Amino acid sequence: MPHPLLSLDLRHRNTLFWVSFAASIAIMAVMGVIGEPLVTPQAPLGIVSFELAGTPNQVKLILDSWDERAQQYAAFSLGFDYLFMLAYSTAIGLGCLLAAAAIRSLAWPLAALGVPLAWGMWLGALFDVVENLSLTLILLAGATANAWPIIALYCALIKFGLIFLGLVYGFYGLVVGLVGRLKG
Repeated sequence: MPHPLLSLDLRHRNTLFWVSFAASIAIMAVMGVIGEPLVTPQAPLGIVSFELAGTPNQVKLILDSWDERAQQYAAFSLGFDYLFMLAYSTAIGLGCLLAAAAIRSLAWPLAALGVPLAWGMWLGALFDVVENLSLTLILLAGATANAWPIIALYCALIKFGLIFLGLVYGFYGLVVGLVGRLKG
């Protein structure tokens, strides 16, 4: 199934890639500042430790390590992350599509993976939504004694896995494109 972003001409695809890439970097920088109060011995990775906690006991340890101010930062971070989802899924998805075009033009292997991986970035963002909803329920409603921590964990692992695959594929396409320019 063709990806909707393929309906854009190449110039617009490139522009949207760079805009979404720049937005992703800017949002990551803001989230880094927002996340500083969330780094504790129980949450050494801040909000990511919360995402990967997986058990009610680990969630409780993390939440107990955050004072009220830090929990407000966590809530803001979870909300702000929705903007990040849009930016990173679009940037990496377009990166996969652009990589596939470079790979296909030089007849290197794996060109066919570009479109499925681009769809995978939007799927990863969907898992990120479910993860954030789970974490929000935990944070705001104290829903730690049920399945929410494990749902957040599995959604985070799937999201991170898809992002990793998309980034690796994008870098592969970049290398292929650079090799093509050096030979051409």
